[in-house]
Amino acid sequence: MRSTIASAVFFASLVSTREIPANLQAFFDAHKNGPCPNAISIPYNSGQGEGDTVYCKDNASGAIYLKDNANGYADVDIDCDGLNADKGDCFNDPTGQSQTAFKNQVQAFGIEDLDSHIHTYVVLGNDNSAKEGNGGMPFDPATDANVKPLSVVVVVCNDQLFYGVWGDVNGGIVTGESSLSLGQMCFPDGEITGNNGHSDHDVLYIAFEGDDAVPGATANWKAATREEFEASLAPVGDLLVRKLGGGSLDSNGTVKSRVMRARV
Repeated sequence: MRSTIASAVFFASLVSTREIPANLQAFFDAHKNGPCPNAISIPYNSGQGEGDTVYCKDNASGAIYLKDNANGYADVDIDCDGLNADKGDCFNDPTGQSQTAFKNQVQAFGIEDLDSHIHTYVVLGNDNSAKEGNGGMPFDPATDANVKPLSVVVVVCNDQLFYGVWGDVNGGIVTGESSLSLGQMCFPDGEITGNNGHSDHDVLYIAFEGDDAVPGATANWKAATREEFEASLAPVGDLLVRKLGGGSLDSNGTVKSRVMRARV
């Protein structure tokens, strides 16, 4: 019995994570410092500063990303909107809502709505309503940048690469938000909850234009775990990463993975 338990613990302690391809690392390093060279929105708020973050476009690749207008990228505030908005580590979310912006669209895949505990989603776009923002200019990734709802978003965080989907919109002017599941995958030791995120501006969210970024029914929307859902986005995500230039891909054209030991 002891050896069986030991084996189970050993295998549970091994986590597969993707290497950041050379082209994506080069993109991260090249755009990190200084202001956005091609802002496509007004400045919004990171949560640590006012008017310090814009939506930036890289014309060569069609990448749309959040950029701190000094140095760095974005932070991670936690969005618990959708199913189970007040459950588990979302218990203390002060702004949680019972549905996401794309609830109607995601129902086409057999689920009622996104679940922040399972679906690795990213919040992009700012309605900037008078109630939640300042009533000024909004930014809609769909109409302003041809980013499709529920399309794959490439996320570089904590020296790791993960995939999410564009799953919600901020009603105000705050940027740099993700679902609980994505925040906890990025920073497993960060005590991430609905009211505690990651404040450093070192997280790169990259969305892409057009239908090529939409996983549709190929994503595992009914996944039971965040790992299962995130992994199902890899076929589309790997192709999007390649748009940033030739990366470190394996013979099948997918981003290389490595197995790392996690804390147990």
